[in-house]
Amino acid sequence: MDLISLLKKKKVKITEIPKWGTYLRKQWEDNFANHLDNREKQSIFLEDYLWHIFSYEKKNCLKDNQADIAFNKEGKKFCYVFYQHSNDALILENASLLNADDFSNEEDVYVVDKEFKWTYVRTHETGWCGPYFNRKEID
Repeated sequence: MDLISLLKKKKVKITEIPKWGTYLRKQWEDNFANHLDNREKQSIFLEDYLWHIFSYEKKNCLKDNQADIAFNKEGKKFCYVFYQHSNDALILENASLLNADDFSNEEDVYVVDKEFKWTYVRTHETGWCGPYFNRKEID
């Protein structure tokens, strides 16, 4: 089942926001990678994959099963969902039933709350790199 169908089944309110990917990726970088200078960002290929900040251990995070558990426990009233290589994005409301398993077929997907206080990332290398979870307070 694709993500949209799965979310609709859970009664999540979905607003598709095409062309927002660039904006949301920049916001994500500004909120989670703002401690790195441009040289450091280049050295970890951040422009290719934002999640490299976690795989290169430039930011603390929970990994693998711990990341899934933390994401599942997180309150999710309003979230953004966006992708590394797509400009399509989603706004999710009433997303409290959202869980890590919902993203098991997604690659290079980022989920963040409205204020960018936490993020959950599932990579195309899940099992080797990721999933990852970061909450700003755990840094």
